[in-house]
Amino acid sequence: MSQKSVPEPDSSAFHSQYPSIEHLREQARRRVPRFAFEYLEGGCFSEVNLRRNTEEIREVRLHPWYLRDYAGADLRTEIFGQTYEAPFGVAPIGLQGLVWPRATEILAKATSQHQVPFILSTVATASIETVAEITGGKAWFQLYHPAEPELRDKLLERAHAAGFPVLVILADTPTFAYRPKEIRNGLSIPPRMSLRNIVQMMMRPSWCLGQLMAGAPQFQTMKPYIPKGLNMKHLGLFMNRTFSGRLSADKIKAIRERWPGKLVVKGIVTPEDAELALQLGADGLIVSNHGGRQLDAGDSTIRSLAGLQREFGSRTTLMLDSGVRSGPDVACALASGAKFVFMGRSLMYGVGALGPRGGDHTLIMLKRQLRQVMEQIGCERVADLPKHLLPLRE
Repeated sequence: MSQKSVPEPDSSAFHSQYPSIEHLREQARRRVPRFAFEYLEGGCFSEVNLRRNTEEIREVRLHPWYLRDYAGADLRTEIFGQTYEAPFGVAPIGLQGLVWPRATEILAKATSQHQVPFILSTVATASIETVAEITGGKAWFQLYHPAEPELRDKLLERAHAAGFPVLVILADTPTFAYRPKEIRNGLSIPPRMSLRNIVQMMMRPSWCLGQLMAGAPQFQTMKPYIPKGLNMKHLGLFMNRTFSGRLSADKIKAIRERWPGKLVVKGIVTPEDAELALQLGADGLIVSNHGGRQLDAGDSTIRSLAGLQREFGSRTTLMLDSGVRSGPDVACALASGAKFVFMGRSLMYGVGALGPRGGDHTLIMLKRQLRQVMEQIGCERVADLPKHLLPLRE
């Protein structure tokens, strides 16, 4: 791989009023109804682990080299035989269209333009086929494990037919989480729409207009399997019955036998689970705690990564999501042993803030931030970032 710096796509989408994820978050908060915004950024219980994820990434320190020859920063990264223009992509998020109309399509288009991966959730608001068309079949598909093997096989067949090269299966959602904000806002299972939520929608006219034009958000990939005419309550009950979140060795083995592409297990935080996943044929692991949305009393992903990297870094492709909010955060995760990083909320803040321009803007911004960090510390290649790591403070 050449060490010459690769320029970002020529785009007018960058908005100088929003040069950080924090700025985008605040603007998104003003434009998105409160119940939808809290669905996006909320965690479980007291949201301790949600905060811990970002806080502990920012405890990582990098060692600069100032007096060496330097040829420039190259963000390009190869993973699973594909070279991407940056070492980060978009994590899977369900119900993206609830947060902003056509958010799934906006982010899929932006990742295609910037040549970084987009992971489509089973319960996103655009279908496998739509995202395949937008990305040229280069997106990854994240499978919520269905309770029935027949549905599992249908989804796998559709993802393979669409050309998706990587399948991601979730280990970190064995049960529905206890998320007080979602319960209070009526976004639990089964969902309900309260008068308060309706008032919140009416206070966000841009969001309302966009939803009217796009149509009510639906689980588009699941649409062929959902009985017609279900109200919100019965739709929620149907989805509850349809998926069985807890993975097992037998379930992973069955998927491995049927999936011809690369297989990634997401939500691995312990050596025991990592070892079993690799024995069952996983090609890579995403160290994740579901963005702090499942277990408050768990470790941060950066701490879990540090432990797993020592034992598994040379054996498999380790990736990370949860808590990453900036280019420096990406650099610190990569320096700590991740070969790739995924972000969910950060990109969705961009879409909530800027609509159709949000994905492009946020990816440009994150590339600029990461490039600046690499140039500052004298790192030419993403793969060399671990050489700049100072150990986490105990």
